[in-house]
Amino acid sequence: MNSNLAIRYDKMDDILYLDQCSPYPEQESEEIGDEIVARFNPESGNIENLEILFFSKRLESQTQFELPLTAQFSLEDMTVNHQQNSLVL
Repeated sequence: MNSNLAIRYDKMDDILYLDQCSPYPEQESEEIGDEIVARFNPESGNIENLEILFFSKRLESQTQFELPLTAQFSLEDMTVNHQQNSLVL
């Protein structure tokens, strides 16, 4: 599975999507909080996607909001070449 996090926003439906992979039909879904839907891997039970409904309305009424889960951030393995001031991935 891709470990990168893709963020996309559907303005028409007002949904913010947080994806570790593309959604697929076999995923199980469940509302895990205040109109936040998680999509789970059917074998491991890991969350692969989140759908935050009514996203713009949340931003109008709050300066921040919290998701009902924990996160761990890490950089991908990359090397910085300082002599050429370039980033090698």
